[in-house]
Amino acid sequence: MFSPKLLTLCLISIGCSWAVNAKLEERFSWKQLTFDWPSPEAEAEAKRTGHYIEENNLPLGLERWENKIFVTVPRWKAGVAATLNYIDLSTNEKSPKLRPYPSWEANKLPIEVAPQIQNTASGGRLDADKAQNAEIQLENNSTIISTFRIQVDVCDRLWILDTGLADILGNPKQITPNTILVFDLKTDKLLRRFALPSDQTKEDTFFANIIVDAERDQCEDAFAYVPDLGAYGVIVYSLRDNKSYRVKHNYFHFDPLHGDFNVGGVNFQWTDGVFGMAVGPLKADHTKDVYFHALASTKEFKVSNRVLQNESHVNGGDSYYDFQFVGDRGMNGQSTSEVYDKNTGVIFYTQVNKDAIACWNINRPYTSDNQGLIDSDSHTLVFPNDLKVDQDGSLWVLSDRMPTYLYKELDHSAVNYRILTGKNKDLIKGTPCE
Repeated sequence: MFSPKLLTLCLISIGCSWAVNAKLEERFSWKQLTFDWPSPEAEAEAKRTGHYIEENNLPLGLERWENKIFVTVPRWKAGVAATLNYIDLSTNEKSPKLRPYPSWEANKLPIEVAPQIQNTASGGRLDADKAQNAEIQLENNSTIISTFRIQVDVCDRLWILDTGLADILGNPKQITPNTILVFDLKTDKLLRRFALPSDQTKEDTFFANIIVDAERDQCEDAFAYVPDLGAYGVIVYSLRDNKSYRVKHNYFHFDPLHGDFNVGGVNFQWTDGVFGMAVGPLKADHTKDVYFHALASTKEFKVSNRVLQNESHVNGGDSYYDFQFVGDRGMNGQSTSEVYDKNTGVIFYTQVNKDAIACWNINRPYTSDNQGLIDSDSHTLVFPNDLKVDQDGSLWVLSDRMPTYLYKELDHSAVNYRILTGKNKDLIKGTPCE
C-alpha cells in the first residue's frame, strides 16, 4: 500500500503516467445518425423515396466554431440526408440530431440518385466504378454535394472542399466539379465558390481534405492546400488571386511497405497518398512550415508555405530539395489527420492501426522517444478519422469505424460513431509532448 509521501512523489513524477495522463471524454455518440428534419412528414417522405437511408450515413470530418460542432457526411452511398451539418453545443443530448448547414436546401441533390440494391457491403474507394459526368448548372450557388473534411480559419470563415461526387460506392455521379466553398460563419453567407480547373485533376484524383493558411490581420491573403490522395499532388489556392495550381513531389506518394491496415477486425490495403496536413507557427521570417504525410505511410515531411505559395518556383524544377523529411512514426504509424496547436506547440495526429491519438512537440526531433500516445481505446477510438483543435485549447476527435462500413456491415444495435474531446494541456501531461 502507498504511503502518503510515496503517493505524493508518484503524483509529481512524470513516470507515474497513470496519475497524470488525461483521457479523451466522449461528448456525443450514435448508433445511426439522425437529422433535424423540417417535419416528421418530410423525414417519412425521404425514407420512402430513398433520399434518407439511415445506415448509409457515416460521419467523417468535424470542426468547431463557437457553439457549433460541424460534422460532414460524405455521399459514399445513396440516401445521405445532408453532407454538411452541425450540432449546437448547448445541447444536453448524447445523440443529437444533425442540422444541415447552411440549410436543407443547400444540401439537396440537384439530380435524382436512385438507391442501389446491395446484397453485400460495398468495397472501398479503389473498387468503385468510374463516376459518370452529370455536371449541371446549380440553381442554388450554396449547394454542397459531398464533402469529407472542412476547416474554420482565424477569420471566422468555413472552408469546404466539395468533391461534387454522389453515390461513390454505388452508381457514382460527378454532379459538379471539385469545388472550394467559403462561408462567412457570422452571417452564414457564401463568400466564394471556386471550381478547380479540370486540368488540375487526374484520372485517379480524390480530394478529401482542405487546410487553410491565414492570419487574422491578413484575411484576404489566405491560401488553401488541398491534398490529392489518389493522384499524389497538392492543389494550392489563393483567395486574393482566386486562382489555383497543382504541385507534385515524390513525398506526396504512398509507401508500398505501409499500405496494409488492420482496423476493428477488418484487414484491407490502401494506396492513399498525401492526406494529413498541418500549418505550423508563424516564424521570425514570416514563413510557416506546412507539415504533411501520406495515409499509407508512416513518414512525416514539411515544406515552407513560401515555397508552396510561389507557383513559378515550386513548379519550376528547382524546388525538390525545399521539401524535407521530418521523421518516422514507426510500425503501424499510419495517420489520417493531423493538426497543430499553437498554445502547446504540439501536432496531434491520429493512429488508425492503433485505435489511438498521438502527439509530437515540433520543437523536438521527430523520433519515437519524442512521440506520445495521449489515448488509445479499441472500443471508442476504432478508426479515428478526423481531429481538430479549437480556439479554447481543446482537441476534438471523430471516430467512425469506416473500414467496417466500407468492407463489411456495421452493427446498428451498437454505438458506431463518436465525438470525443479533451483539454490539450491536460492531454499531453506526462507525455514526451509536454
